Order: sequence, then structure tokens, then C-alpha cells
Amino acid sequence: MSRRKCDFLVVGGGIVGLATAVRLQSQYPEAAIILLEKETRFAKHQTGRNSGVIHAGVYYQPGSAKARFCIEGSRRTVQFCEEEGIPYERRGKLIVATNELEAERLSDLERRAEANGVQKTMLEKDALREREPSISGLKALHVTASAIVDYEAISVRLGEKLYEAGAEIVFGERLLALHEEQDLVLAETTGSMIEAKYVIACAGLAADRVAEMSGLANDFAIVPFRGEYFRLPDKHNEIVSHLIYPVPDPSYPFLGVHLTPMIDGCVTVGPNAMLSLGRENYDANLPVPGDLFRAAAFPGLWKLMASNLSAGFAEFRASVFKRHYLKLCQKYCPKLELDDLLPYPTGIRAQAVDRSGNLLDDFLIKQTRRCLHVCNAPSPAATSAFPIADEIARRVTIHEEAVA
Repeated sequence: MSRRKCDFLVVGGGIVGLATAVRLQSQYPEAAIILLEKETRFAKHQTGRNSGVIHAGVYYQPGSAKARFCIEGSRRTVQFCEEEGIPYERRGKLIVATNELEAERLSDLERRAEANGVQKTMLEKDALREREPSISGLKALHVTASAIVDYEAISVRLGEKLYEAGAEIVFGERLLALHEEQDLVLAETTGSMIEAKYVIACAGLAADRVAEMSGLANDFAIVPFRGEYFRLPDKHNEIVSHLIYPVPDPSYPFLGVHLTPMIDGCVTVGPNAMLSLGRENYDANLPVPGDLFRAAAFPGLWKLMASNLSAGFAEFRASVFKRHYLKLCQKYCPKLELDDLLPYPTGIRAQAVDRSGNLLDDFLIKQTRRCLHVCNAPSPAATSAFPIADEIARRVTIHEEAVA
């Protein structure tokens, strides 16, 4: 088995891991950096299988890391795209209320957007119909800053910048164990032994398993949620000009099935949020014994399921019966028909759950002496990747001073 040495080992080739590695390379230009990715390319999982939205920060609790990082991340992501020539489009988002309860919740969102400093306008029914003739609703919150982009393209460019700066990128090796010693960490992979001064893990769907290698996963577990998308036929490529979102249920952390123009010109609908029976069940939601046994041993999963039976059943029904999924879309876009829902790649979201069955809503970072683990990075993590990387670099600097 080969042996490598580095100052920083970054585990995970999604956008958060790549942004972190680039940030560390900038902060420590003489440092040796290795980025380890178990797949054969960047952004194969959450980064490359999402809605491609640059979020503006309207949804998140004022003062939370989500709110702060998303607002800063939106600006930084656009700036990166402009500097690197990566296409993006500032389409704006309409969050559409279709009944009185949603209209009330929409007013709450408007106040939250105001507290977060997000530019927005409330549109009444006629103004909504004028902007989007295919969309029906009582009113809508127009968020101007929301945009669309290809996050895989951003990831590839980050990888190129990392390589150009002299970092080593290792594809196709899975992390097996971390052995933390006083002055270094030995990272055992399927192909080598890596000796690092610091390890930063941005492992996404495997975040809890990697954190467990440092003894940091005793109070949470990653529960995978399968997000199923459909693509509309080409005749509907101009059906909307904005991103169209439902008003989210505040008791549920996901944003609901939305209608999204993509950067390649097509329009998608989705995702739902179906509990996945495997962490990488992209083709079909079939049981993966190892993932299921591990999930069943975590008490938080059973408590989560017990407290969300009705929501879970609704998601299951929409997943199994395409017509029920269609109804979620027709609620605000009634002209869509069953034949309009064409196949599109599925995504799986890594959601941290605590032992009491609570879905952790904010970003979660844990540390040991020489390891840092991004344990929960839900949406808007892609939008927030650059500020998350800054926060990781700040924490590494503090630890570097502490252990010097």
C-alpha cells in the first residue's frame, strides 16, 4: 500500500469539499493538500443532483448560519461565475400561496426575508398572473436575487484551480479509517495510507460514518431522503420565466415540489422527499441491507417516523403514484398533464437527525484535535459553499494555534 504525506487532507469532492480545499490552498500557499474522492469524478452526488438554484436566503431563521452563509454565498457564487465565465441566470423566484393558510405563512416568510435583508415584493393575484400566466395563486412573494446555475460546472472549475495550485487529487479511493495521533492523522483508504496534519471531512451522505471514525457521531445520524424529479417536455421550456415554489410547511424542513427552469434550457419539477432505503438509491428505492440495518439501529429514525406519519405517507403516495405527484404541481400550475412528467435523474439529500428524532435544521460542524467534520450540510449548502469554506478555514486556524 502506497503512503502519502500532506498538510491538509480534504475528504469529499462535492462543492463544499472543493471550495474548502481551494480556500485552504489560498490561505496556506506552501501547504501540501490532498483531496480524496471515492468516485471517479467530482460532484457525483448531492452537488450534481439538485435543482441548480442559487438561493437568496428568504427561508432561514434570521441570525442562523444558514441565513448568514446563504446570503453571503449567493453573492460569492455569482461573483465566482462571473470571474470564471460559468453561465448563470438571475431568474428570480415566486413563492406562490394557493390558499388562505399558505397566504398567512407567506406573510411570515415576507417578514423573515425582511429580517434577513433579502429584496422582495409581495404580488397580489392579478400581478402574479401578469408575470406568470401559467401559474395560479392568491398571491406570491417575488424574490429577485434567486438564480440558476450548474453546480457541477462550478465544482469542475474549483477542481481545476486546485490542481493548478499544486494540490493532489485522488479519485477512486474510499476512506476506511482515521487514526488520530498527537501530531498527525493517519488516514487509511482502499488504496493508500495518508499521513496528514489535519483532516477536513465533507463527506455528505457518509458524513456520520466518517465522523464516527473520530468518535463524533454518537448523537446524530444521516437519514437519506430521496428527491425525485421530472422534466417537462420541450414544448414547456417557456412555461415559466421565474423559479416557482410552493409555500413550505414550517414544520417540515424541505421546500416542496417546485418548478425550475434549468441552465440547460429545460424545466424540471421536484423534488419530493421520500425516505430512501439506501444512501445511493438513485435508480430505484430498493432496500440496501447495510444501510437499512444501520438506520434501524438508530433510535432517532423511529422517533422521526412516528412524529411524521402523515407527511411520510403523503410523500410515499406521491412517489409511488405519479398522478399524486402531478397534483402537487397542478396546485399552482394547473395546465400540466400526466404525460408532461418525463424521467429526470433523482437526487438524495443527506439530512442529519438527532437521537430524539429531530431533523437538524442548521449546518453542523464538529471537531477533534486534528479533524474537522461537516456533519450536516443541507440546502442551501451548495449556495453557501464559499462561506462554509471560510468558516472551516477559520476553525482550522484556531486549532492550528491551539495545537502548535
